[in-house]
Amino acid sequence: MALPKDMRLKGHRTFNYIHKNSTIYYGNLMTFKVARSNPAILLTHKLTNTSNKFRVAIAISKKVSKKAVERNKLRRILQEWLLKNIQIINNHKPYWLLVNLKIGDFCYDKRRLLEDFQNLMFKSRLIK
Repeated sequence: MALPKDMRLKGHRTFNYIHKNSTIYYGNLMTFKVARSNPAILLTHKLTNTSNKFRVAIAISKKVSKKAVERNKLRRILQEWLLKNIQIINNHKPYWLLVNLKIGDFCYDKRRLLEDFQNLMFKSRLIK
């Protein structure tokens, strides 16, 4: 299941803001860029609910896998974990998260991928 629309990040201004104002956390398989939310940027997308909420974008490069099917499968795995554990995440903290997967041969190792994702969520203090 995909992330709800009020949890997604979109727009080049949003990503430029994250790249300039974020704290970077490095893992073995991915990197996290965490920035304080700035709802004023989202006003141009005509979103009705632009409050300070936790929002996520998962970026998977073609360098990870040339096949879109595999990239989408990885994205769905991470989004499913987020949806299952959403009550643990501090929704009252207004953060934006950009997840970038690194190049590697981990496409078929779901356990390693989720372990690294969970470790970075704890390391970035998005989950207590």
